[in-house]
Amino acid sequence: MKATEGFTRLWPTAACLAAYGASFVLLSQAVKGIPVGMAYAIWSGVGTAAIVAIGAVYLGEPVTAAKVAGISLIIAGVVMLNLNSGTAH
Repeated sequence: MKATEGFTRLWPTAACLAAYGASFVLLSQAVKGIPVGMAYAIWSGVGTAAIVAIGAVYLGEPVTAAKVAGISLIIAGVVMLNLNSGTAH
């Protein structure tokens, strides 16, 4: 989204909107096979972790202990949901 400069640049805006659309299509496919709460937890957790990684790698944002701890807690939460959902194998 940063590259869109407030949605004023055509191609970054188009790419951003396409990525959002694809993520919703993939989420809708995921809920066909797993519970909605689990799908949303994974979707939001992976999205948050990916944004932190993209920010660090491509935008030069610092990776702080607080960010690492936060991502770790998100991952732990998703794992806990999976273990308690009855869908874990």
